[in-house]
Amino acid sequence: MTTYFNVGKIVNTHGIKGEVKVVRITDFEDRFKPGQSLFLFQKNALKPLIVTVKSHRMHKGFDMLMFEEYSNINEVEPLKESILKITADYQTPLDEHEYYYHEILGCNVETTTGKKLGEIKEILSPGANDVWVVKQAGQKDLLIPYIEDVVKVVDVEQKRVTIEPMEGLLPDED
Repeated sequence: MTTYFNVGKIVNTHGIKGEVKVVRITDFEDRFKPGQSLFLFQKNALKPLIVTVKSHRMHKGFDMLMFEEYSNINEVEPLKESILKITADYQTPLDEHEYYYHEILGCNVETTTGKKLGEIKEILSPGANDVWVVKQAGQKDLLIPYIEDVVKVVDVEQKRVTIEPMEGLLPDED
């Protein structure tokens, strides 16, 4: 079974020549470079369409795309609310200590002393570094900053993250 990853959502059309306005759901701008193939998932469609980026530009914080397969507003109007995706084959290789969100989500978190804390359920990107939200059984969620001083080991194969909690990070510390 093929695994797909979201890279954008078509939110509107723009102009009469078939350009669409896309909200980006990826950190990689090269996803929308001309010639790039994307899978387009429409609501209620049984299988995705394959589209090829003809042109890309930025406009007021949105990615504006035209596809080789479409040349006017009437053809792209039904594409509103569609999701653009890629497969694992198109993933950009990452540097050491860089991970895709799907690799981190669902990882179990424990301390260097072996205390099990919970599972990563969400990743926030507030600024300087990501923050991993850890769901704990019967307790409030933990917020773990993805910084070298805290996150010591990330094992995506075993879905396990080991942290060295800094003072005040864990709520039951005195």
